[in-house]
Amino acid sequence: MDDMVEQSTGQTAVRYKTIVVWIHWITALVVVTQVILGFGFHRFAEQGSPERMELFAWHKTIGALILVLALVRLAVRLMNPPPPYPENFPRWERFVAVWNHRMFYFLLIALPLTGLLAVSGRAEGGWVPLKFGLALPAIPGVPAESPFGDWHVVLVFTTLALVVLHVGAALWNQFRSDTNVADRMPPFRKSDRAPPVAS
Repeated sequence: MDDMVEQSTGQTAVRYKTIVVWIHWITALVVVTQVILGFGFHRFAEQGSPERMELFAWHKTIGALILVLALVRLAVRLMNPPPPYPENFPRWERFVAVWNHRMFYFLLIALPLTGLLAVSGRAEGGWVPLKFGLALPAIPGVPAESPFGDWHVVLVFTTLALVVLHVGAALWNQFRSDTNVADRMPPFRKSDRAPPVAS
């Protein structure tokens, strides 16, 4: 069984380190913004209109930001293992939580890359323009008509499903669970005293 599932800290939950907490909430805010933009330019702007192209430029730029955040998050995660779960946190919930987080890491990298693949086939001059005068190198060899846009959409809805699961579990653990596992991620706190921070 996975070490992350096996470890425990008694009845007390240990909080994530501050840098991990900041990256978590910044990433969450950026992802929510990206989802709004993504659905916005598909739904509210006419094909080829300046408004749609402006939203799409922001969507690509924030996608690049998400990729950078995901790589930073992964590097920080490898240097800062997550705090163990309280011992009374059910094993099946630990298993689901661990794999939910792993899927998030995969998707936060795969989503920007499939988005980049989807636009690379139509990139002019080998570069994908972003906001602020920035650009990403297009991935060579991608045809103008490719399945990557469809893959990107599938991953978007997969991510939304995982977000619903993650938020639902967080609310359950905060308000209905008998454990203090919600204490791990600020600003949530279920116990009466402040839990220790991971060393």
